[in-house]
Amino acid sequence: MSATLAPFTLEIGLAGLLLVLFVATLAGRGADRRALGWIATVGVLVLLAIAMGLAPSGPALGGMFVQDGLAVFSKRLFLAATFIGLLAGMSASSGPLLRRAGEYHLLVLASLLGMLVLASARDLILLFVAFELMSLPLYVLAGFRKREAEAVEAALKFFLVGSVSSAVMAYGFSFVYGAARTTSLAGVAKSMSAGDPLLILGLLAAFAGFGFKIAAFPFHMWVPDTYEAATTPFVAWLSVTPKAAGFVALFRVYFEGVGPQVSTWVPVAAMLATLTIVAGNLMALPQQNTKRLLAYSGIAHIGYMLVGFAAASPTGTAMVLFYLVAYVFGNMGAFLVVEVVARVEGSEATSALRGLAQRSPLLALAMLLFLLSLGGIPFVAGFWAKLYVFWAAAEQGLYWLVLVGALLTVVALFYYLLVAKRMYIEAPARPERVPLPFALGLAVLLCAVGVVALGVYPKPVVMAALRVAAPRF
Repeated sequence: MSATLAPFTLEIGLAGLLLVLFVATLAGRGADRRALGWIATVGVLVLLAIAMGLAPSGPALGGMFVQDGLAVFSKRLFLAATFIGLLAGMSASSGPLLRRAGEYHLLVLASLLGMLVLASARDLILLFVAFELMSLPLYVLAGFRKREAEAVEAALKFFLVGSVSSAVMAYGFSFVYGAARTTSLAGVAKSMSAGDPLLILGLLAAFAGFGFKIAAFPFHMWVPDTYEAATTPFVAWLSVTPKAAGFVALFRVYFEGVGPQVSTWVPVAAMLATLTIVAGNLMALPQQNTKRLLAYSGIAHIGYMLVGFAAASPTGTAMVLFYLVAYVFGNMGAFLVVEVVARVEGSEATSALRGLAQRSPLLALAMLLFLLSLGGIPFVAGFWAKLYVFWAAAEQGLYWLVLVGALLTVVALFYYLLVAKRMYIEAPARPERVPLPFALGLAVLLCAVGVVALGVYPKPVVMAALRVAAPRF
């Protein structure tokens, strides 16, 4: 590939995969729809293999698009999470994921394309367009069970709140352009030294839009209903990948686009982190539906990641990136176990997990690992993730924020261990073994291996994250 096209390797490859899948969808009317899913899943795996060997390259499109270390790191993360999500969806034996497999996988890949572009965007216009390319397919996918009123309602709520947030973000970017006279993040950074109030106001408005994209409090209202109503393999992917893309965009705008004035945003980020941690954990406590519990838990985890963001340092940025990797395996794995049990029990309530350790010991062990990781118990991936973001915040003197995070971690352990109690202490409602489809079981296994491997030996990912975070400052 020529040097001109080298920065777009993954985007071109994904666009080609989209075209192949589109043609296969049109040509395969009436054929086995599972083949379409395998085309998408294998294609994403090939792109992930290419991404693992991809090296950073120079900027393109006049500096609007960059393939730096941060972009390469995040794209690998997006592709890995998408592969796990698509693999889990391959086990569907009926329902919309199988009946409309072509449409489903096309929408997922279109959203993924937006994420890949977003990771490389260093211009406000390109960044906003990439956000919309990522978001619009998600609104459709949230309501993919269109025959169920709850799914339609959740998708509508997701769309309305998302549209408002996009409008607020665009409005904020217009102020930034008016003050800086450029949409380039490098140009915005130069203008920050003047301390223009209009520029600060624009970045504040855009920050509210980012709050929705990452599901921070009080921009979280779409999360529980959407997670509960949508298909679980999609929710597993939705719960991690768009949020990771949102954090990468935050790093671009508020670190690269602010420059030496980055400390201006520490109080805002610290306040948002505190509210999100407290609200997410407290709202998770009374939940009886496992997907809603994980939804509110996910909001709390966004707060913990914002602790690293509030540190506004290379260490803080790197530890957020590591947290995102650990969160992909832990959170997706937990959702996928819920899907396995729900297919047998016909329920996503926490009570459906009763006696799982007696019925399927390995599946219960995997769920326990995911819960321990999400709760930050040594020595699984989530322990290091929380420890590192707290460490980064403490380095910057944010001891009160670390204290809040540590106290609320204890609260989170309560509802995670309640789920573990259901699995290991309560008697099962029925004795038969829980069947585990091959593709879904493989996805759960990948997540379990990721959680354990990062817990035992986190150094390679931590060092990779530190290397890509250092140039931001």
